[in-house]
Amino acid sequence: MPRTARPPRDPLALVGLLWEPSTRVGRSGVTIASIVTAAIELTDAEGLSALTMRRVADDVGVPVMTLYGHVPGKAELIELMLDRVAGATYAGHDVPGEVGDWRAGLEHVAQRVFEHGCAHPWALEVPPARPVLGPGVCRTYELELAPLDGIGLELLEMDETLTAVRSLATSAARWQVTLDGARRDSQLTDLEWWELVGPRIAQAMRDEHLPISSKVGQAVASAGDPQRTLTAGLTLMLDGLERRLHAR
Repeated sequence: MPRTARPPRDPLALVGLLWEPSTRVGRSGVTIASIVTAAIELTDAEGLSALTMRRVADDVGVPVMTLYGHVPGKAELIELMLDRVAGATYAGHDVPGEVGDWRAGLEHVAQRVFEHGCAHPWALEVPPARPVLGPGVCRTYELELAPLDGIGLELLEMDETLTAVRSLATSAARWQVTLDGARRDSQLTDLEWWELVGPRIAQAMRDEHLPISSKVGQAVASAGDPQRTLTAGLTLMLDGLERRLHAR
């Protein structure tokens, strides 16, 4: 999962925040769970730039200094939010180890990571760094490793395979979110956009000799999309993994 750009001031304290009971009620009458819920609802609706400790404090109905008594800062709050979101990846959905063979399981992982990322676009904005192992991240990691268990991979290969699958899906989700934003802001469909800028691009490139990329670019303009690219990339990856397993 993504991490915050600025690390929490005290990583040991963050581990405690992640693992201690989040429903314990403080003197203010709020819980860490309710704070995280309010923060996620705010950020899902308005984006990561809207997230401030004061906004969250207002939403849960406490003074901002009271909020700091529960969560020491925005960096820590984002970590709590990311862990909550990670833990909900398969809520209401089949878990990867119960949808068929290892290949079907990894396809399910990729699709859920893609859909979950699109549902929480702010999480895609947080740059990756050192993983902070909260309960949500750990439990989801366990579920997603299940299709790879016992199929003939070394332990490190299991992690590398899962990381590669998640990276493909996360990249596709980030592209989808950005594309949706561009469509919304421009109020143009992809076809309308290409009809607008295509002639100008062609004029600007008239002296360039790019026979291969021109053909590929035309195909991408008419058929490329994040879900299609994810499916194609995942198929290539899983085909390669299948050949490796058979060779062993």
